[in-house]
Amino acid sequence: MKRIIFSVFIVCTAILGCKKDAILTYNSTDNIYLNYSRPDKPNGDAIVFSFAFTQGVEKDTIWLPVAISGKKVNHDRKFAMNVVDGGTTAVRTLHFEPLKPFYIMPADSGTTKVPVIIKNIDTGLTSKSVVLTVRVSGGVDFGSSLPENIRTKSIIYSNRLEEPDWWKYWGQLGPYNRTKHQLFLISSGSTSLVIPNSSPNWYMEIPRTLYYISNMHEFVTYPFDWVKSHPEKGYVLVKRTDNSGDYGFYNVNAPTKKFLLKYFPAADKYVFIDENKNQINI
Repeated sequence: MKRIIFSVFIVCTAILGCKKDAILTYNSTDNIYLNYSRPDKPNGDAIVFSFAFTQGVEKDTIWLPVAISGKKVNHDRKFAMNVVDGGTTAVRTLHFEPLKPFYIMPADSGTTKVPVIIKNIDTGLTSKSVVLTVRVSGGVDFGSSLPENIRTKSIIYSNRLEEPDWWKYWGQLGPYNRTKHQLFLISSGSTSLVIPNSSPNWYMEIPRTLYYISNMHEFVTYPFDWVKSHPEKGYVLVKRTDNSGDYGFYNVNAPTKKFLLKYFPAADKYVFIDENKNQINI
């Protein structure tokens, strides 16, 4: 009998315990943060962007993923995103469009994306980078108690190219310079080449890489033929008016950014010249 009573007591205790757990609710303030996979580093790993990859573009949009720490609700909620002056060298209206007073987390959603519009109207961006640092905060409907490093993001951008990791692995391209890099992008349409031993199957990318390098060679060797064969690219060769016989190569959407195609009478040959006044040969 005592055993039966004890068993009933255990069952009742378990039932009461379950009921007590069931009425527990989430009462913490919902927070908001930038949803990146590596929030452990300062500013959560900066985004690096260059307008040099696309000629003639005056602005572009960086989409920042925002997520909530808390519950979804059945109505829209407002949050804020502001520029962090101490981490910003970009100038408002010159380098980026002002942020909105608030942004919306849609109803029944735990994530959204905020557009940050950066601008390419400063000619100085061809020789320098600027930094725009933003931080998301609670605004009207959320808290701001999460660590700053997961609520903050820096965007570093310019209108110039930097040497990519893969360049040094492909000797056919020769020493790096920004003019050669830009011409490679124009001729290949690719922003990267495979790095040897970077993955188990890296060697399968070799034919594609050699194809891009071959295209680059044909382009710098026979630029007039390339322009005729690729009218969809929007590039033209216009003879200079200084009686030098040289040409300017540029995109019709970016006529101020010209590449020099110099004529060498002794060899009766045209050669691209880089920013260091050296010949470009592949």
